[in-house]
Amino acid sequence: MDKPAIILVSAQMGENIGTAARAMLNCGLRDLRLVGPRDGWPNVKAERAAVGAFEMMEPVKVFDTTEQACADLTYVYATSARDRKMVKPVVTARFAATEAREKIAAGGKIGFMFGAERMGLVNDDVALADALLTVPLNPEFTSLNLAQAVLLVGYEWYQSGDKTPPAQMDMNGTELATKDQVYAFFEHFERELDACGFLRNEAARPNMVRNLRNMWSRAQLTEQEVRTLHGVVKELTTLRVPRK
Repeated sequence: MDKPAIILVSAQMGENIGTAARAMLNCGLRDLRLVGPRDGWPNVKAERAAVGAFEMMEPVKVFDTTEQACADLTYVYATSARDRKMVKPVVTARFAATEAREKIAAGGKIGFMFGAERMGLVNDDVALADALLTVPLNPEFTSLNLAQAVLLVGYEWYQSGDKTPPAQMDMNGTELATKDQVYAFFEHFERELDACGFLRNEAARPNMVRNLRNMWSRAQLTEQEVRTLHGVVKELTTLRVPRK
């Protein structure tokens, strides 16, 4: 799948361009477009801040105007934290990421546009975009630096296509114990608890056993852990000659 372009309009510092490129590559984005970078291009400070990101990306494209940077795109999102008083769709980064994938799958070319560090995009640039993109943050403080903004948008893009399970257990070469193995441990454990008198209260015994079994079940024991627990119970219940 083609991936969105990142358009930085009037970026003021090379370091911010470099860290934005680093954020892009973190999220699999490689098409960086610069419109009138204040300190020119190429930029040594940007190279240093990118920590090698530029070497793994497409060559950076530099344009004189925002219109030129967006000319080959079919849909552009302009990022902003402010109300621009324009009749224009306003979407979150999460929604935009999913929508962008749909548009790209249909043959479109997408761009995410970011403004200068000091004040963001000017309204003339925003007017060229199809939609406004915003990130819901603390309304009392929504300020982001350029790389943070790029990373947030890029992250939502990457996550919208990522298949990583939301949670998983690293088994480290072992397997979860079968229920039969766990139930056998229940019997062994409870038999020894009966023998030592821990479960002597007949009225309370059913609830105590239930709580113990629930505790062990919640632990998602592995085969090795069940074997270890059998060994622990055996050692604790074996008569030993006291040490002198």
